[in-house]
Amino acid sequence: MPAANVTDPQGRVLNLGALQGTPVLINLWATWCAPCVKEMPLLDELASEYEGRLRVLTVSQDMQGAQKVEPFFAANTFEWLEPWMDPQNELGFAIGGGMMPTTVLYDSLGREVWRVQGDYDWSSEEARAAIDTAIAE
Repeated sequence: MPAANVTDPQGRVLNLGALQGTPVLINLWATWCAPCVKEMPLLDELASEYEGRLRVLTVSQDMQGAQKVEPFFAANTFEWLEPWMDPQNELGFAIGGGMMPTTVLYDSLGREVWRVQGDYDWSSEEARAAIDTAIAE
């Protein structure tokens, strides 16, 4: 997992390298990306279902940062997702792929174990199987 920093609208910084020890699902998205917006409620549900066993991080790639992300989160009722941002796209470049949404699952040692590019059904059996495997490692 890249040791990149992401921030929230209040300016708090999260270093992703410090998250080792827990499996992490990182979703790169943007407010202008329709498939990204479509899967956000599914990711919120996933975060709820795997609470304490999987950290689900949605990281906005919007260049306007909080100006776009805060109103988006205010207009939606996410109970588990937090508004992390990467307006310089440092994490996006580190992860690679160039397509949104891009979602990468890391095991507790920070190793990439699964990657999805494009719209995905996070309630699917395939998603649950990949996540359960990462959690068990």
